[in-house]
Amino acid sequence: MTSKITCYLDCVSPYSYYTLLHLERNWKVLEAHNVEIECVPLGTPIFKTNSLAWNPTNHLAHSSKARNKPPWSLEAKAKYGAYDGARAKKHFGLPNLQSPDFFPILSLLPQRALCAVKEAHREKFLDIFRDIFHAMWENGKDVSKPEILVEVLQQRLKDDEAKEVMAKANSPPYKQRLNDNTKQALDHGAFGCPWFFVRNAKGEEEPFFGSDRCVSSPSVPPSPVSYLASS
Repeated sequence: MTSKITCYLDCVSPYSYYTLLHLERNWKVLEAHNVEIECVPLGTPIFKTNSLAWNPTNHLAHSSKARNKPPWSLEAKAKYGAYDGARAKKHFGLPNLQSPDFFPILSLLPQRALCAVKEAHREKFLDIFRDIFHAMWENGKDVSKPEILVEVLQQRLKDDEAKEVMAKANSPPYKQRLNDNTKQALDHGAFGCPWFFVRNAKGEEEPFFGSDRCVSSPSVPPSPVSYLASS
């Protein structure tokens, strides 16, 4: 049986941004642990026995359905977040990342658009996901606004392709696609983003939460990578 890491990310979560960057930068580390990465949206044929699938999900939806509150809504979490955010920005090399004035956004539109990109433009999916993160968290652009989101899409797509993605993002099939992704994450126990669901070569499955699992340190709990490496 092949191993698999399914990673659920949302552009409304800066910790999802950290996770995306970390995993993209550490493909060789994963390979060294005998993990073959199948970034399904990219379709890169460099993997052997394991796969890494990326799913856009709606963070606020599955947080509320899981009866969890986002960190900024609780005073203690918000206060701690200032310290944790500073450490994370330093670790992941994102000194310009900051919470925009309009945060939080309702991320339904960009997340649905990402579902459409994943299907129609797989080779550009991760780049576009990163562009959306960058636009919101480093350039302070509200990607929940159609006129801004389409500009971000046009950085990688032709004008007609970007408009087609926007049309799909507002259509019932892609609204349902995002709902299905969210339900799948919930079924795997998700209560926030980033969320990992990992199956090793033995068929054993475990969930992992948070970008702190991307930091290599003796004090950090087991990560998706170490879980696969131990199988």
